[in-house]
Amino acid sequence: MANFTAADVKKLRELTGAGMMDCKKALDEAEGNVDKAVEILRVKGQKGVAKRESRNASNGAVVSLIADANEAGVLLELNCETDFVAKGDKFVAVAEAIAKHVADSRPADLDALLASEIEAGKTVQAFVDEANATLGEKIVLSRFAQFTDGYVASYLHRTSPDLPPQVGVLVALDQENAQVAKDVAQHIAAFGPKFLTRDEIPAETVENERRVAEATAREEGKPEAALPKIVEGRVTGFFKENVLLEQAFAKDNKKTVQKVLTEAGVTLKGFARFRVGV
Repeated sequence: MANFTAADVKKLRELTGAGMMDCKKALDEAEGNVDKAVEILRVKGQKGVAKRESRNASNGAVVSLIADANEAGVLLELNCETDFVAKGDKFVAVAEAIAKHVADSRPADLDALLASEIEAGKTVQAFVDEANATLGEKIVLSRFAQFTDGYVASYLHRTSPDLPPQVGVLVALDQENAQVAKDVAQHIAAFGPKFLTRDEIPAETVENERRVAEATAREEGKPEAALPKIVEGRVTGFFKENVLLEQAFAKDNKKTVQKVLTEAGVTLKGFARFRVGV
């Protein structure tokens, strides 16, 4: 039996995020040498990466980073298999490191991000694979959003106190207004709009809503003469449910989000909302 202490096991767990028994086995194989044990865990972990590819990574965390005095911001979702890993400091640190890299490098899309170098000679994909190996679970960088113009703010929401944020929102206003940015971001987190304006909705989506509305009205036996008005009313309801600017504002449902923005004298240039696994 190799000579190592509980402190060595603790240190190895902090360095790698591996389980206690795996750390003990690695230290035993490394004859108590922590650095060698780290290498052993990495090698064994990389062997398991391919085996984990088919697993479901539906847990995880959403992180954000605001930079350049609120002139730029990043929202990022990193996924894993279990909430146990998701709430670990090492997993969150991986997500935050990638978010910082996004802020610094401003990649065009997810493929460009994964191919970019986060460290000398190491791509983001390799960085994620390394986390996969050390944490012993499938780790997936799912998506990111970034705004680099205007006044950018974020809001993160915890659905459980012992988990990292599961819902994140990034907003960009045309000018500084911290309170409105916070209020609108919280509204978006709660109500989950899919579009900023109705102009963003694909025409085929709107037409499909009309077809469904008409078919439903006919099924309900509504008078033929009343169908156009009923259909348009239901399509308008679809807009109010899914278009942010047309939604009733969370803090005052007598006003739309658009009215709140207009009264504050600001324009919402864009938003992103991520919910882990959705």
